[in-house]
Amino acid sequence: MIPHLVTERLHLRAWKDTDFEPFAALYADEAGARYIGGACERDEAWRRLAATIGHWTLRGYGLWALEAKRDSAFVGWAGLWNPEGWPEPEIGWTLVAAARGQGLATEAAQRARAFAYDDLGWTTAISLISLPNQASVAVAERLGARMERTMMFRETETGIFRHPDRDGNISFRRRLD
Repeated sequence: MIPHLVTERLHLRAWKDTDFEPFAALYADEAGARYIGGACERDEAWRRLAATIGHWTLRGYGLWALEAKRDSAFVGWAGLWNPEGWPEPEIGWTLVAAARGQGLATEAAQRARAFAYDDLGWTTAISLISLPNQASVAVAERLGARMERTMMFRETETGIFRHPDRDGNISFRRRLD
């Protein structure tokens, strides 16, 4: 079961079948999808959504659909992500174009991080951010995360941004490779 979380302006909720259309539209847009795995056709968007929902079953946590309180519009997703091959558990976010620039990603990610720490017992988390994605870098920094290092991830120079713990401390991990 996916827990329902609330912020001042958002519902972080379970996915519904009506979320597929805006999800697929985001993935159909080359510019909108460039930092989330790239643009794709509807059938591939369906599989990506199925993987997103399935992550909850396999890991016990995942990405929530974001719904604006003001009009119940689907505005994106945010939450906790750690599929096979990921460097470590991540806090991630994506917004549809109309919802960007309003602080919603920061608001949703803060709530997701609080859930990870308070309900799941996480002591740290990262956000993987393609370095040209300055909007997401700014969100990570507003959340108090700091770039720990860079790595090549999916053929892109990617920053690993370390989030502070519950007390606001950041302990960078020692690189083992």
